[in-house]
Amino acid sequence: MATSLSALSSLCTRTSLHHHHHHQSPFFSTTLKPPFPSLSKPPKSSPKLKCQAEDEQQTTPIPIPTPVQAQIDTIYYENADPEAIDTFDPPEVPDDFVEPPSFDEGPEETEEEIAAAYEELYGPAYSGISVLGNDIYVMDSKVEKKGSEFGVEKKDRVNDGFEERVVQVRRVTKVVKGGKQLHFRAVVIVGDKNGRVGVGVGKATEVIPAVQKSATDARRNIITVPLTKYSTFPHRADGDYGAAKVMLRPASPGSGVLAGGSVRDVLEMAGVENALGKQLGSNNALNNARATVEAILQMRQFSEVARDRGIPMEELWK
Repeated sequence: MATSLSALSSLCTRTSLHHHHHHQSPFFSTTLKPPFPSLSKPPKSSPKLKCQAEDEQQTTPIPIPTPVQAQIDTIYYENADPEAIDTFDPPEVPDDFVEPPSFDEGPEETEEEIAAAYEELYGPAYSGISVLGNDIYVMDSKVEKKGSEFGVEKKDRVNDGFEERVVQVRRVTKVVKGGKQLHFRAVVIVGDKNGRVGVGVGKATEVIPAVQKSATDARRNIITVPLTKYSTFPHRADGDYGAAKVMLRPASPGSGVLAGGSVRDVLEMAGVENALGKQLGSNNALNNARATVEAILQMRQFSEVARDRGIPMEELWK
């Protein structure tokens, strides 16, 4: 026992001398390191306390908390009832409830029924055949493609009841970094001469593709012209498009189409036989044709006006 006490005293004496000349040795430090060392510094202690603390540390180890354990907080809910949270009461089934039939039950649909349902949702199919009797103006599949001697596909004219009339073909240029690009712009009017007409414009590097593009665009913009039994307009109307202004007036039987420029082309392709037309603004063929279409869209039949007002057609003139 005396030998151990003398050894301990000599160790403490050497430690105090070493602390006097040099910095504090971490071997005898009993301060626990915090989770983040940069936030706090261990306090200084005397050499005697260090020796006593080291003796105690050898007998009873002190647990050091980790940074993760120091940051976790456990929350306890005293009034929580897990059974009440997980409980679900479904609604009661009514007495007159009839379970719908399964998807697989019932007779199979025919191809005509499937095609009709598809056309009702998405429109006519690309095959160009309408099951519901819708009007199809442009379908690439209706054009018969034939191979020529040089291997280039040839397209026949679409046989859909519309006639085409080329109003204008102009050469246009586009200035780019490498120079100028030459194109052709065509204005085409299509109509069945039975109350339907359309105006289209197309541009291509050649004249024929430009005319084909404009004819396709015209078929996509078909409108219906309200005509009376004398093949004239029911009332007067004015239309404008850009700087072009067009005036349309009904005419008596036998008058003919008294109009000029693209206005006359639109009225003739629509099937109008007696009408008066006048260009009041610009002389641009495309803008005048579109102004004529705008004027036609403002026209309404007498039966439509009477139906909207809820009165007989005979009372419109009273």
